[in-house]
Amino acid sequence: MDLLRDTVRSYLSRRPSASWADFAGELGVAGLAVPEEYGGAGAGPAEIATVAWELGRALSPQPFLQTAVLAVEALKLDGDRAARARLLPALAEASATVVLDAALSLEDGLLTGEAPYVLDGDLVLAYAGGYLVEARPAAREPYVTMDLTRPLTRLVFDRTPATVLGGDTHREAVRALGVAALAAEQAGGAERCLEASVEYARQRRQFGRPIGSFQAIKHKLADVALLVESARSAALAAHESAVNAAVAGAYCGSAYLRAAGENIQVHGGIGITWEHDAHRHLKRATSDAQLFRTPRGHREHLEAHVFAGR
Repeated sequence: MDLLRDTVRSYLSRRPSASWADFAGELGVAGLAVPEEYGGAGAGPAEIATVAWELGRALSPQPFLQTAVLAVEALKLDGDRAARARLLPALAEASATVVLDAALSLEDGLLTGEAPYVLDGDLVLAYAGGYLVEARPAAREPYVTMDLTRPLTRLVFDRTPATVLGGDTHREAVRALGVAALAAEQAGGAERCLEASVEYARQRRQFGRPIGSFQAIKHKLADVALLVESARSAALAAHESAVNAAVAGAYCGSAYLRAAGENIQVHGGIGITWEHDAHRHLKRATSDAQLFRTPRGHREHLEAHVFAGR
């Protein structure tokens, strides 16, 4: 696992603007969770979390979450054999979108409706009418977002021909795996914010002393360190169950937001500079907290499990 982490971190530091085809092809991460019979590595959640963690640290725009996690898992869990054989090898060369929650209707093999704010990708898979389908949208409308590291788009389907790939039995399981991968990204981003805060607190001097020697800064860094370590534990356990995924989604989303905010404070406001990493992490943390569910939404989702039968 350490080798995988170091390899991904080194690659992202050397080639932060690499295309998905180069990144996925050279490191093999697109097929990380693809079964070996379809040309993948057959890796598990721990390897997925490791890559996601490094992508979060680096603020990478790579479509790993929607492609190597959501699309692969949707096909593995709900796709039929023909769909898996046709599409799983292809995902190593193209990005993908998976529509989980949009109000789409499927009638006579035709898909209608719109999917707002979805992670963008070339291949589009959607859950609709009790099936997992593949379709080419009638229109794509990319959004101009504050967080340029997480492209979002609006997809429109207007009686669009759709190919049925399988059922929707594991729709919530696919979502939970996506939440788990996102939690790892968020924990990785929070870790990098803490590191940046500590680095700056050691270098910046005020009144003849490093600002890290001031009690107020020490308290901030200590609080964020606790959040980061707790987020690490939550992210590592997220794949074990839907409940654990919801816990990680709630905790890691909030921890990243807090760590990014405190990073700006430690930097003395420099984070409001648009291109500074402190600002970019805050925007990424804010956009991440809206994917799948907000931290509050995850807590509300957990309520049904915690208070079941009471």
